[in-house]
Amino acid sequence: MTAPVPTDLDAAVLDIRSLLEKERFQDVVDAVPGQLEHDPSHRDLLYMLAVAQRMLKHIPEALATLATLEAWHPGYPRLYQERGHCYIFQRSAPEAIAAFESATGLNPALPASWNALQTLYRMVGRESDAELASQHVQKLDALPVEIVTARSQLADGNVNEAEDIIRPFLKRNGEHIEGMRLLAKIALENEYPNDAEILLESVLELAPAYHAARYEYVLALVDLHKHARAREEIEKLIATEPANPANRIMLASILVALGELEEAVTLYRALIEERPEDAPVAHSLGHALKTLGQHDEAVAAYHRATGIRPAFGEAYWSLANLKTYRFADEELDCMREQEAEPMVQAEDRYHLCFALGKGLEDRGDYAESFSYYERGNALKRLECRYRAGLQEKSSRRLCEICVPEFFAAREGWGCDSAAPIFILGLPRAGSTLLEQILASHSEVEGTMELANIPRLVGTLGARAPAGQTTYPDLLNELTAEQCLYFGNNYLRDTLAYRSGKPYFIDKMPNNFRNIGIIQLILPNAKFIDARRDPMDCGFSNFKQLYANGHHFSYGLEDIGRYYRKYVEMMEHWDRVLPGRVLRVQHEDVLTDLEGSVRRILEYCNLPFEQACVDFHKTERRVHTASSEQVRRPINRDGVDRWKSYEEWLEPLKLGLH
Repeated sequence: MTAPVPTDLDAAVLDIRSLLEKERFQDVVDAVPGQLEHDPSHRDLLYMLAVAQRMLKHIPEALATLATLEAWHPGYPRLYQERGHCYIFQRSAPEAIAAFESATGLNPALPASWNALQTLYRMVGRESDAELASQHVQKLDALPVEIVTARSQLADGNVNEAEDIIRPFLKRNGEHIEGMRLLAKIALENEYPNDAEILLESVLELAPAYHAARYEYVLALVDLHKHARAREEIEKLIATEPANPANRIMLASILVALGELEEAVTLYRALIEERPEDAPVAHSLGHALKTLGQHDEAVAAYHRATGIRPAFGEAYWSLANLKTYRFADEELDCMREQEAEPMVQAEDRYHLCFALGKGLEDRGDYAESFSYYERGNALKRLECRYRAGLQEKSSRRLCEICVPEFFAAREGWGCDSAAPIFILGLPRAGSTLLEQILASHSEVEGTMELANIPRLVGTLGARAPAGQTTYPDLLNELTAEQCLYFGNNYLRDTLAYRSGKPYFIDKMPNNFRNIGIIQLILPNAKFIDARRDPMDCGFSNFKQLYANGHHFSYGLEDIGRYYRKYVEMMEHWDRVLPGRVLRVQHEDVLTDLEGSVRRILEYCNLPFEQACVDFHKTERRVHTASSEQVRRPINRDGVDRWKSYEEWLEPLKLGLH
């Protein structure tokens, strides 16, 4: 990952931190307000200001600063620790205890908080709690200082700093259980679940009863879409910790991924009975009901979530993302009011923006709609830090390697199964419609956007040490035996999402980059390229807020450039693997449904079935944003939608050319 370029504000923060370390507290108080003008929500500036104010004995001012810090960063443990110190100064033991308990709940590696709690508990006669706090102090004292410091940094959100501490420690100390667990948590934060899986497997071999490590192992397996194994592991935890709701919430989400929706809904409903004020559980129930096609029940669950937490942006976006839901006037007013709150969390804010964009688009208020889409995308883009060049460099190298001679020399390699049908292309290009059409056939199983192929690519040297071959160059080094193994492994691992039909669909869009390796390991697989008008497809991506990935979609010019590079990549596959890919233009399907269905089935060597034309009558689980749309007859509602926004879409046009 490319490190962000330091800014003038970064330099100012370092200077102010130096002042604080030198105990020049008044200088800190004087310096921070001017820097907060550039970023009123800056966590470290607010925290340092509060510390300096306390050290100057300006306790009311420090508490006010901490209240502002909490509004922006409610999950920051050190703000509660600092609040506890302020309350100690005011001799307010109950408030200090509550603050330190909040701090240790978020970050158990805060010795100062545990030490304070030990003393405060004894002051108020809570001897058993004082003993527990003392045990925590002793446990932290027994750990290497690197572990305690790195844990604390990670809990504070300082992932890079934590990694810089723990990697040298593990080089010196080998298989240190806490060190490996901590590095695994860092890997999960950095979206390297393969690394986390390996590390946590080692931890559990050494300490099989370590429940916290097993839960993190489940998180890694879920990130890797290894849901069957994740279920086995979480059920072990439920057997040992039946009262822990987090384990059952995790099980419910795994059941959704495995397609066991009815069981998941039952579990979510039971959890809601126990936790009636848990907005995320109500929201998750809505997702499960939506996937089952129970529209009204899903809407009720999402409404329950927004009723519990009015600023719950993701729940409003889930309503908008049904595509068929229409917001009432009072809902739009509520969303505007929540989005305008200066202290609303960034994640809630951009979800609210996307929901408002959709709600206002449905009203025909395109100017205000676009303003919210634009704002939501800008906020999400800051979080993603998307860089087009790195991906394009890898794609160019892939095209240099995957030439006709490369495939000719490897003819006959891989697993000969013809079961997989890969529907690929860009998101929002009509792939869910094609999946619904094919999955309506008696011989074809619809699954979901399976992560197996991207995961394979990720393991093939994507993060190899310096001096070793990385992907895609590693393709040159694969053997026939390896390709056969990878093909068989893919078929085995996808069994969890299938029910035994001869063919199944893998609808991961980004597999358009992976056709080369799929050809090596599954030479009889089918490839269907879902293609849509570039302006309609591009603008549809700009309007879509994705749960994961697709970081290119949060900038109009990036979207256009990505579309252009996708077309170039597909042209390459057409040249080097002629006839292997069937291109299906979305607009052609809308114009001639039966003709398109016959063409698709012929390519897949399947007999014609009328159910594929009557796809909207097929009852099945649909996991993507188009789930409601493909349950309706064919229509042209999405065609030329971009034209209502044309005056704002010049960057998209620029990127396309």
